[in-house]
Amino acid sequence: METVTELTPSGSNRQYFRVQDGDRSFIRVVGKDRDENRAFIALSNHFSAKGIRVPKVLEVSPDGMSYTQEDLGDDLLYDLCAQGRASGEYSPAEEALLLRTIAALPKIQYIGAQDLDYSVCFPDREFNARMVRFDLNYFKYCFLKTTGVEFNEIRLQDDFDQLEEDLLEDMGNTFMYRDFQARNVIIRDGEPWFIDFQGGRRGPIYYDVASFVWQARARYPAALKEKLTDAYLEALSRYERVDRRRFQRRLRRFVLFSTLQVLGAYGFRGRFERKPLFLEAIPLAMDNLAELLRSPFPKYPYLDSLLRELVRADRERRAPEPAPGLTVRIGSFGFRKGIPEDDTPDGGGYIFDCRSIHNPGKYEQFKRLDGRDAEVIRFLEEDGEAAVFLESVYRLVDAHVARFRERGFTRLGVSFGCTGGRHRSVYCAEHLAEHLRQKYPDIHITLTHRDLPK
Repeated sequence: METVTELTPSGSNRQYFRVQDGDRSFIRVVGKDRDENRAFIALSNHFSAKGIRVPKVLEVSPDGMSYTQEDLGDDLLYDLCAQGRASGEYSPAEEALLLRTIAALPKIQYIGAQDLDYSVCFPDREFNARMVRFDLNYFKYCFLKTTGVEFNEIRLQDDFDQLEEDLLEDMGNTFMYRDFQARNVIIRDGEPWFIDFQGGRRGPIYYDVASFVWQARARYPAALKEKLTDAYLEALSRYERVDRRRFQRRLRRFVLFSTLQVLGAYGFRGRFERKPLFLEAIPLAMDNLAELLRSPFPKYPYLDSLLRELVRADRERRAPEPAPGLTVRIGSFGFRKGIPEDDTPDGGGYIFDCRSIHNPGKYEQFKRLDGRDAEVIRFLEEDGEAAVFLESVYRLVDAHVARFRERGFTRLGVSFGCTGGRHRSVYCAEHLAEHLRQKYPDIHITLTHRDLPK
């Protein structure tokens, strides 16, 4: 008997379904854009023929709006490296998977480019000046202008123009994956398989290395970044002669470009769409930028000085401040392990039971995620029950905070509980913290998720 299960959606508007028919399993994809589907199908067929590990397309609907592909399983590299990402210290097993993945990249870039008809690529056939300008303007308007740091747009544009020229200097006839990151790699039988490459096009090899090694949320230590780069260069030497100094010099420009791209994306998602997950990621991208600026960019003097000012302002904002009059301690927990103890001298506050909200934890695609992940956030916000619940919470806590500030109280506790302390309670705690930060910038907030994996 055939069973169909909808899977967690990707960052695009495509829908994925796992179809189980006895011992057979495959993935059905329903897309919204025929050209995007066409790009994936064509690239998948081409890469498969070249011996590159990608899911094979098994069937395409007559209208081109859906297709069936091979089922590679659920072991995303992103999930398998969760411990390292959380702690900043990657285990030998996690390192081995990461090194194996980046060592496979040159084959995609060089063998994948052989005889490839780039006209199938979506939405453009190559990395070009227009793409660079889009992303630099994304950084300028969605991040830089939100920081309050004054800047000269003419001088900044001069350096943007120079950076654009340098990025386009060495295109090469190579395939640029464009979204080469841990979420787009599935580990199957110990080997990396690659998905979501439909946005790829002809472009420079440095772009994908920068995207993978300097991904802000990955929090790779400097030593691991060096190992990953070395593994890439060793694999690259099979396809071309490697001039290490030249490679590092050119790669550094793409790391700068990638960092600006990421800040633009985090700025839009966090500061305009008010998504806490992206607001929390901005400091990670700023840490990457600070590390990058240990050496100057003399070809872009104004951009260099402006970015240093951004890093300085960011450090000032993040510096420890004197203890405020009121500290609100916000936490999440699972009722399975009991209600957390209140160790403050005077106690008091709220414990909210979130179990009336529709539970994402009941669905297989969310079980490995938590209330900070975009897929869970989307589920809870589209369902609507969490928003109604939080409206009542905000009214109660706002009134309490206002009264405590007037009376000079120093502590207030607010905890959210759900069944396992992973999805609903985490989501609510994160959103209350962001709500209070915006409404009462003078209070201090601590946030603890007791039952999430450390």
